[in-house]
Amino acid sequence: MQVMKWSVIALAVAAGTTQMAVASSQSESKGFVEDSSFDIFNRALYMNRDFKHGASYESTANDAKGDRKGYREDFGLGVRLMFESGFTQGTVGVGVDAHSLSSIKLDTGDGRQGNGLFAENDLGEAEDTQSEVGGAVKFRVSDSVLKYGNMMVDTPVFSTDDSRILPEVATGTLLTSDEISGLTLTAGRFTALSSQTGTGRDGINGRNDDGVKNPGLTSANIIGANYSFTDNFSGAVFFSDVEEHFKKRYLNLNYGQDLGNEQSFGLDFNYYRTTDDGQNRSGVIDNSIWSIAPSYAIGGHKFTVAYQKSNGDTGYVYGIDGGGAVYLNNSVQIGDYELKDEKSWQARYDLNMATFGVPGLSFMTRYITSTDIDGVRDAGAGDGKRHELNLESKYVIQEGAAKDLSFRVRHATYRANFGRDLNDTRLIIEYPLSVL
Repeated sequence: MQVMKWSVIALAVAAGTTQMAVASSQSESKGFVEDSSFDIFNRALYMNRDFKHGASYESTANDAKGDRKGYREDFGLGVRLMFESGFTQGTVGVGVDAHSLSSIKLDTGDGRQGNGLFAENDLGEAEDTQSEVGGAVKFRVSDSVLKYGNMMVDTPVFSTDDSRILPEVATGTLLTSDEISGLTLTAGRFTALSSQTGTGRDGINGRNDDGVKNPGLTSANIIGANYSFTDNFSGAVFFSDVEEHFKKRYLNLNYGQDLGNEQSFGLDFNYYRTTDDGQNRSGVIDNSIWSIAPSYAIGGHKFTVAYQKSNGDTGYVYGIDGGGAVYLNNSVQIGDYELKDEKSWQARYDLNMATFGVPGLSFMTRYITSTDIDGVRDAGAGDGKRHELNLESKYVIQEGAAKDLSFRVRHATYRANFGRDLNDTRLIIEYPLSVL
């Protein structure tokens, strides 16, 4: 989870006078070219999912080929070229951002694709390559930036997903203002969203209660504020209106305290309230969901527990507003633990091996279990329940020509008394390069 910052604007107005004497970002601009950057981000991802009930369980001719075999396997490479210009000098700075996203299919396990890594052709086969280019124009006045065009977005109520080879890309307008110390205001309107495997816009569709696809994103309006009350306490509040789908409200509170002697304590709280809107293209929605996660760290060890509860007539809904719009503590590798009336608990342990003389090496394990899920198929007379075990190891090269090259292995074991059980294994290799 990200550390978010929250505020009501009125609380920050009094603090604004302390900002007057400080030079703004635009006044310190060095120029369009001088402040430019060009980065290349490479990601290789191998992913397989083994459905433990096999190919016969809920498998139809319309399913992914991997589903029909009871096993999905994909391996591919993604390359992102990211250019960000500086701003021209003057009262109003002007700049541009541009990107090129490309993926290459390395293997699909003899027709076992279906993990969401590649686009598919008319025959249902994974495309060998795909590419997308886009860009945005941006303007800066003082410490406020207005951007229009194609972009990756990261807010609690509209967030592009980056869990596969390539990210989702949104099209729209985003305003971010840092005029008051400690306060960030955000407002945006987005009219299109491409999927992680789609080169065209509007690649994300809603679904109604019967699972039928409906028209995709028409528009999403968002507004929010992040605020740091103190060095230790921060939070966020956000609102969104996804036209003809739903409206959302989000609240986050985050606290961290250094206890000395290499010890620290943290507490993260998240809350969503979602209701349907207009034509209910994502179905009838009435949900409140919250999660809380205290943590304790000592040396290279960190221990976290979390509790999450979903309330209302439906579960939490997201996706039309970006696959990353689920800032909940129990949203993990497979499950989000967001279904109707679902209660979930998590225990997590992180180990940073830098403390033991191996910088760059880390381990993580967590276990999540849930109960009281209402209205799911296959659960029998009782309520639905599920549990999940995640294991992860990561190593980042610290120096030399391959500095920042990272290797990560993730494995999840997921079991439920409804739907399909599965084992999920991923090998992720990432190599960021700063060219400019």
